[in-house]
Amino acid sequence: DPYGNEAALAAMAKAGVSAFAMELMPRITRAQVMDVLSSQANLAGYRAVIDAAGEFGRALPMMMTAAGTVPAAKIFVMGAGVAGLQAIATARRLGAVVTATDVRPAAKEQVESLGAKFVAVMDDEFKQAETAAGYAKPMSAEYQAKQAALVADHIAKQDIVITTALIPGRAAPRLVTAAMVASMKPGSVLIDLAVERGGNVEGAKVGEIVVTANGAKIVGHANVPGRLAATSSSLYAKNLFAFLEIMIDKASKALVVPWDDELVKATLLTRDGAVVHPNFQNVPQTPAAEPASDGAAAAKPKAAPKKSTKA
Repeated sequence: DPYGNEAALAAMAKAGVSAFAMELMPRITRAQVMDVLSSQANLAGYRAVIDAAGEFGRALPMMMTAAGTVPAAKIFVMGAGVAGLQAIATARRLGAVVTATDVRPAAKEQVESLGAKFVAVMDDEFKQAETAAGYAKPMSAEYQAKQAALVADHIAKQDIVITTALIPGRAAPRLVTAAMVASMKPGSVLIDLAVERGGNVEGAKVGEIVVTANGAKIVGHANVPGRLAATSSSLYAKNLFAFLEIMIDKASKALVVPWDDELVKATLLTRDGAVVHPNFQNVPQTPAAEPASDGAAAAKPKAAPKKSTKA
């Protein structure tokens, strides 16, 4: 993850490394097979529901038996990006009653197509809350207050809340306050997929399950795709292979980086002793002792499949 790792970027630039970040892959048709954020977020959304079901301790689907009726669990998914949509689909398949929210207008149709109910303040700001790249824009304080008022009552009625909201390069937005958590029933579960970016849920801690005074559980697992290690590794390897393929000359089988390729330019962090990506120009620039040549092996910082997504 290049965000928040300025020291590592500066060190790679100083060493003359040509570094790429798969997290910066543009969301275009050609790059879908290389989209590491989507491949990992999809698994995170699935695993979030499985983890929630395990912590909840009750059945998710409605069951009618001779001994009585078991009501369906109510699950609220906050953020309908790749992770959120997979969480919705998984929860629906397990028989839960699912509702969801997102600040992107396009999410409403996507949520409803999966059989969930959409919950949001749909004003003018909501209609313009998506970037050209498909990411959520930061919302104004006024909108956040209205949205918080809408969902506060809704959260109090839920058994499970799954939060997935992330904004690239920024701290995760606070969606669930301590007061909202306190309003939930004993045994309720909150899964915070954004905990490594500061968390969507107040009180969430990285790598911990926090039990609140009212008996709710706030789950803050780190690297959730890693909880499905074999599958996440396989998908990530395919993402990397597809990206490296564009750097291999088919005739000579040699590494020939096409520096003018749109995918290379979008993901290139450092080259020839400098940090070259426009999003990281605040990183201190130190000339490299030996600038990297065009044929130098491509390197990238350690990728952590923790961002989901558009959230």
